[in-house]
Amino acid sequence: MPLERVSQSFKDISASFQANPLNNDLVVLKNANAIARSIRNIISTSPGEKFFDPDFGSNVTKLLFENIDDISALSIRDEIENSINNYEPRVRLLSVETFPDYDNNAFDCRLTYRIIGIDIPPQQLEFVLLPTR
Repeated sequence: MPLERVSQSFKDISASFQANPLNNDLVVLKNANAIARSIRNIISTSPGEKFFDPDFGSNVTKLLFENIDDISALSIRDEIENSINNYEPRVRLLSVETFPDYDNNAFDCRLTYRIIGIDIPPQQLEFVLLPTR
């Protein structure tokens, strides 16, 4: 079994690129917020969008245009699991659940994961996946 990385904290830049009013620097996301934003970025990035890493991301956006049913929900779940396991080494996925929302033509997603290296309870991230043109 490989050793887990122990870290004090994680930091990322906010995707809004807003300036901090106190020091005029970019707003920084820390620890659980930084990892949650990274997971959302991985899921919403299609392969080929990231320069110099054409395999980065997931095919979730393509799967959103399939018929909304339990089979497509399972395909989206599998794609999310594979992309997070491949591209986010700071977390260990505990569960990924996707539920079709027939009325809104969307999928409700719930991810439960443990952050490696920080002693906090498992985190849960919920979001809605909508097809966009």
